[in-house]
Amino acid sequence: MTIQVQDIKNYSVEDIREILAYAAISGEIASKAYVDKWTAETGGNQYGEPMYCGFASTVISGVKGNTRVGKALKAAGLNQDYTRSFYISNSSGWHGQSMDVKEAGSAAHAQVLRDYGFNAHVNSRAD
Repeated sequence: MTIQVQDIKNYSVEDIREILAYAAISGEIASKAYVDKWTAETGGNQYGEPMYCGFASTVISGVKGNTRVGKALKAAGLNQDYTRSFYISNSSGWHGQSMDVKEAGSAAHAQVLRDYGFNAHVNSRAD
């Protein structure tokens, strides 16, 4: 990763896109690692994932949409939810139904964003 950590107000749209790409890769790796560990510990099941179904996303809060960084997040492809927070749906990259796996991947995704100064956390809900 070539982006230097700085105040989030100073990131360009390209910087944010690169940070988001790095976060996405981290989420996918964490999801796969979670499933691999779970399979080794439990022997797995016919579905290849824990069976607690749900959703998980990464949320960036504390950024107004009309600010420089808010506009950059929008230009990088993020949307705001009803709370006016920015969100990344299925930030784990996991295409199964397991909420456990999605939460693990989304936690890694959010951690990368926090490492770069964003106020990011995981939001999940059961299906």
